[in-house]
Order: sequence, then C-alpha cells, then structure tokens
Amino acid sequence: MNILIIEDESRIANRIERMLRSIFPKNISQLSKCDSLETGLDFIENHSVDLLFLDLNLNGEDGFDILETVVAAPFHTIIISAYKERAIRAFEYGVLDFIPKPFDEARLAKACMRIHQKEEKKAQVKFLAVKKKNRRLLIDIKDTKYIQGAGIYTEIHLMNGQKEIHNKTLENLQLLLPDHFERIHKSYLVKMTEAKEILVEAGSKYSLIFKDGEQLPIGRTRYKDLQEKWFS
Repeated sequence: MNILIIEDESRIANRIERMLRSIFPKNISQLSKCDSLETGLDFIENHSVDLLFLDLNLNGEDGFDILETVVAAPFHTIIISAYKERAIRAFEYGVLDFIPKPFDEARLAKACMRIHQKEEKKAQVKFLAVKKKNRRLLIDIKDTKYIQGAGIYTEIHLMNGQKEIHNKTLENLQLLLPDHFERIHKSYLVKMTEAKEILVEAGSKYSLIFKDGEQLPIGRTRYKDLQEKWFS
C-alpha cells in the first residue's frame, strides 16, 4: 500500500506515520509526507497513491483545494483536521472518514479499517466527480441510476440515459455510497429507489427491473437477500 500524508505540522505528520506503521505493520510499501498544497498536488500527479491522509489547513491554504482535485481519483481519502464543522462537507466529497484532532491510534485504526468494511455514516456522499478532458464534472447522487464495474474503472449510468467513467472501482464506491445503493451482482451497484420488481426466469435466472423497464441481472447468491430486504 502506498500512503501519502499531507500535513503541514511535522510533529503531527510524524505521529501519524508512527501510528500507521503500527496499524499496517506489513502492508505499507511506501509512506510519503508533504507539507503544503503545492507539494501534495505535485506528488499525487506523479506518484501512485492508495490512501491519502489530508489536513484541511495547510499553512493557511485550504485542503479542500486538494480534495476537489482528487475526489475523482481512484484512491481513498481520510481527513484529519481540527475543523470539525467541515466534516459534513468533506463527506459530501466522498472521503472515507473524518478524524477530528486531537486523536489517538485507536481512532486512526478505526478509520483505516473502513477500507475493508462498510459502516453507516451520518453524512452521506452527495455527488461523484468524474474527469472530462481538463475539467471535473460533479454528478449529483440523485441523478445516478446504477453503477457498472469495468475493471479498475466504473461506468456511472445516469437517469437521463447518459453514462460517465469514474476512476474508482466498484468496491471502493460501494464503501462510500448511501445504503440505498445495493450490490445486486458482481458488476452492478444499483439505486434501489429506482427498482420496480424482480423477474424470476427459468434456470434460476433473476433480473431486476427498473421503473423505466430497463433490466439488469441479479447474482444468484444475492437474490434471496435482495428479495427479503427490498421486496418483502
């Protein structure tokens, strides 16, 4: 795992590093630290990152300038900041967690464990960001119909029939999206508020039918849970 810490106070950055090496004793391939907005953005542009720890106040510069840049990136971001009032906005940008300062190793470890498990979140992602040429397009969650896995990328299918490419994998997006997005198949993450019914066909084949008539396959192992949770 390649980890990047963007924190302007070296004492705190070093403390985060010590904790992370304790939390991930065998999983860190590279751990790097940047102390400014400029060096952080330059590092992200030129190096592979799997997990970013970001402060929101970098020598008076706003960490949201980085967050707005990396929101469409394939890696997860965890905010560590004293500005608790900015947590809701951070979650809306799709961060994995927000750790208020001061913090201890247990709190940092809890945030890191969210990489592997989905938990309920009081603040939910409100939009997804996709890169289009030299700009970023923000897609409101309410305009998203379903998301299809496409290898290391995903295709966001919109209510208007259009689709956009996102750099995060289906697994990473599933960790961030609200609970009404349900994994119905290894390749599909669906907004269930747009679902109408389940179609059962011969040969134990199952399909989810949207309100507009579009159909998607349902994985056999997911059919029972899906039926009980959404159509009972």
